Amino acid sequence: MKYFIIAGEASGDLHASNLIKALKSKDLDANFQFWGGDKMEEMAQQTALKHIRELAFMGFVEVLQNLNSILRNIKLCKQQIKEYNPDVLILVDYPGFNLKMAKFAHQEGLKVFYYISPKVWAWKQKRVFQIKENVDRMFTILPFETSFYKSFGVEVDYIGNPLMDAIEKHQMDEEKEAFDLDDSRPIIALLPGSREQELKRILPDMLSMVLEFPNHQFVIAATNTLSKELYSQLIGELPVKMVFDKTYNVLEKAEAALVTSGTATLETALLNIPQVVCYKANSASYTIAKNLVNIKYISLVNLIMDEEIVRELIQHDLNQKELKQELNAILKGGRKRTKMLADYSEMRKRVGGAGASERGAALMFNYLRTK
Repeated sequence: MKYFIIAGEASGDLHASNLIKALKSKDLDANFQFWGGDKMEEMAQQTALKHIRELAFMGFVEVLQNLNSILRNIKLCKQQIKEYNPDVLILVDYPGFNLKMAKFAHQEGLKVFYYISPKVWAWKQKRVFQIKENVDRMFTILPFETSFYKSFGVEVDYIGNPLMDAIEKHQMDEEKEAFDLDDSRPIIALLPGSREQELKRILPDMLSMVLEFPNHQFVIAATNTLSKELYSQLIGELPVKMVFDKTYNVLEKAEAALVTSGTATLETALLNIPQVVCYKANSASYTIAKNLVNIKYISLVNLIMDEEIVRELIQHDLNQKELKQELNAILKGGRKRTKMLADYSEMRKRVGGAGASERGAALMFNYLRTK
């Protein structure tokens, strides 16, 4: 069958690549077209029609500033879907764009699956009605999402979290020396996000810790979707290492981490690394979001547990004083470290085991065969 897949961010690229692998094992004649990143290209062994580096706009103001590019992308994607005429359009999170594609594909009479739900339970909850109308099947990866969708009568399957797949299959393929690190000092990992706007706003605050903890070495888990020059400009003369596209390797070697809110917070927890969650947006975007978002927490760790397991430093709280205090609390001997690791253990039970990608692919393939 023919599969058209749209992922607009780094986390979506990772999960979609594992889904492609699983679909190929179910459907030996599977044919793919997609918008995505390096991992999807590697798994499908073909080039993305549009790469995620051209798609990741964060915040209300940034979306407005890039509106012409976004509108051109919408027009182009519709044209490509129509020309390809897939058996199914598979959407991976990225709701601002993907919900428009869902409506278009539904109007064209195409089957639409949504893999990894947009956070409609957090804000713009009315989008659930768009999903009910335009999406044939929702595949959820967080336990509380399933009951949410069922309450609105949406056709939904809970498949578990695909991060467990990525983490289980991860194997250390580099020794510490390969990263050119100092064996005598423990590592604090910095995960500043995969979007340029995130990097520019959040990394400087993270870097303010480097001189505060001279007995540790700081390593940025960098992404190839952003240039080395951009990271270097922000780092300046600070003694900080960069390791590109080896996030799990960096985390596994770390004593603690500073992590930008997003999928990486859950990855860090599943790898059992104590963390401080960081988030800072354009002030106008933040003000708008604060009035729209209807959740107590921004990190997936806290949302899954429905309590504050990890400290969230948001906007003005993301400063040198707060960061130093929280980092001290989660390093070895810190007052929060033991409890955080115990809470991680309980959280892993709620998330469930590996196999989400295979379960999702099997369900999708069977639904398509019996359409």
